[in-house]
Amino acid sequence: MHDRKTLAQELGAGALNSRIEEVYGCTGQETNDYAERLVRVTEGFDSTFPENDTEELGLYSAPGRTEIGGNHTDHQCGCVLAASVNLDAVAAAAPNGKNVIRFFSEGYGMIEVDLASTDPVESEKESTASLIRGMAAQAQARGFAVSGFDAYCTSSVLGGSGLSSSAAFETLTGVILNDFYCDNTFDAVEIAKMGQKTENNWFGKPSGLMDQSASSVGGVVAIDFADVEKPVVEKIDLNLAKEGYALCIVDSRSSHADLTDAYASIPMEMKSVAALFGQEYLRGITVQQLMEKTPQIRETCGDRAFMRAMHFVLDNERAQQEAAALRAGDFSGFLKLVNESGHSSYEYLQNTAVEGSVRNQAVNVALALCDVLLGGRGAHRVHGGGFAGTVQAFVPLDMLETFRSGIDAAIGEGSCHVLSIRPVGGAVL
Repeated sequence: MHDRKTLAQELGAGALNSRIEEVYGCTGQETNDYAERLVRVTEGFDSTFPENDTEELGLYSAPGRTEIGGNHTDHQCGCVLAASVNLDAVAAAAPNGKNVIRFFSEGYGMIEVDLASTDPVESEKESTASLIRGMAAQAQARGFAVSGFDAYCTSSVLGGSGLSSSAAFETLTGVILNDFYCDNTFDAVEIAKMGQKTENNWFGKPSGLMDQSASSVGGVVAIDFADVEKPVVEKIDLNLAKEGYALCIVDSRSSHADLTDAYASIPMEMKSVAALFGQEYLRGITVQQLMEKTPQIRETCGDRAFMRAMHFVLDNERAQQEAAALRAGDFSGFLKLVNESGHSSYEYLQNTAVEGSVRNQAVNVALALCDVLLGGRGAHRVHGGGFAGTVQAFVPLDMLETFRSGIDAAIGEGSCHVLSIRPVGGAVL
């Protein structure tokens, strides 16, 4: 916590610059930009909650995340590789002495959650209020007396970009609760688990643990979902700038609306193949087993189900190989595997365009542009769920401006977002 009266002045004088650089992995003007953003939320808190007479103010941050390896593998108890990014949600917050959490988010306004009950509320499903209530409930379930606080928040996590703004918000709320009422008892993985349960049971979305783990733990994380109740989360060091690369997220300018059936078909078809082997999920099934049962799978489940099952088996192994390559410092080997994963999603998983769509293949267009602009260098792949949304590219720094301008010229200004991997997850600043 910081002295509220002098915090803005201290930020302007660079008092928190070393902490900012530690969390964001930044230097120079970028550090100053982050400090100015923190001044903004500090001043926003003062103007929004003038009646809160606390003398101390906390500053908190939680990043968005990007999926790097393992496309649609988590829901089959598989392995994934993910990372936090330098886009984040930040908040200035302080206890308010009430039993109400008041959360003001720029662009969305005020949300108030009365903690008289922390049970799920049906009318709050798929709302920010449900995330706040759920995270408070998770802290209470772990034996802590949670009370109210005021928070002023701003977020740079792109909505609908596959960077998981909901996981960032869950992590942010968890870090605040942990600092105010839980003696900072929870580690990053525990906050991630709290976020997953909140998203499942309060928000109403059947999310896995990948999004929350990447946001909360920070850096690059390898996650093994073999035991869905106790996934193994391992942090892996990666400095993209030192490797001479930038991480780009390309917005295809297509909408995720009305794609529920397309997304649902993937786990449904994968599970139908698993059922032929007497399993609920595909994890543990080998390529050889799929080859031996090819006629039966095609007859019973269909050709696309066979292809999607093959994608899972191969990409699940590939995600583990990607993690191994990064551990060994083999970045070129890692990029080769990323490209292989992208080809597998395009050819086997078939989640780059909606079935039957001829005129609207925005993700495929974005992939083609990346392929041509990169000219065999770097790597690119569909990002996240697919069918719409974004493409991920690892772009050599010496061709970054050419790549970005080429994407923006073809798709629209601002379509190419240049990001970096943030070394720290949910954080008290």
